[in-house]
Amino acid sequence: MKFTAFERSKQGTGASRRLRIAGRTPAIVYGGATPPQVIEIDHNALWHALKKEAFHSSVLTMEIGDTSSPVLLRDVQVHPFKQLILHVDFQRVEATTKLHMKVPLHFFGDEDSPAIKTENCIANHVISEIDVLCLPADLPEFIKVDLSGLKKGSTLHLAEIKLPKGVSLVKRGSDKNPVVVSVVVVAGADPAAGAEAAAAEPAAEAAAKPAAKAAAKPAEKANKK
Repeated sequence: MKFTAFERSKQGTGASRRLRIAGRTPAIVYGGATPPQVIEIDHNALWHALKKEAFHSSVLTMEIGDTSSPVLLRDVQVHPFKQLILHVDFQRVEATTKLHMKVPLHFFGDEDSPAIKTENCIANHVISEIDVLCLPADLPEFIKVDLSGLKKGSTLHLAEIKLPKGVSLVKRGSDKNPVVVSVVVVAGADPAAGAEAAAAEPAAEAAAKPAAKAAAKPAEKANKK
């Protein structure tokens, strides 16, 4: 994704406040061999860009004047109750330096799994993003996770997720292989009871028909009299 930034000459609290009043967001770009650079971005354009998943998880192209450079979004400061972005941090990207990034997971295939189709279960997404380490060229926008093999009582762990080439997991905490997806039985659902009820319906309907006919005969005789 591309975005346009502008050089910023003035710094400080007062200068940043005036920028925001003018519809601009103060920002900074750091990293690499180049000193940090203060910039400003159109607030409305930035607001809409932040709603896109790719703006948070992929290498961005920052255009300033006639130059462009690859950067990553590293931090966003938002006003506690106003729809206002206060400040944004970007990090320069070097082609030969590996990146530590959070990448979102995109789940698919759960509606085709035995757990969902026939066993009255739902797939509970415990983790929605994972930490990865890779070169900028290998950074995926998202990672697809196939849930079509889920069965009742099963779980999908982090180690079972297939990663793209050149991408490795960054594991944190004591649990090195946490649960990503768990299969949960829907409360009150009883597949056996449901099957018995479905089988009993035709029999009940068949038994009700003779009784209805028998009740109708006296009424017909009374009407004839």
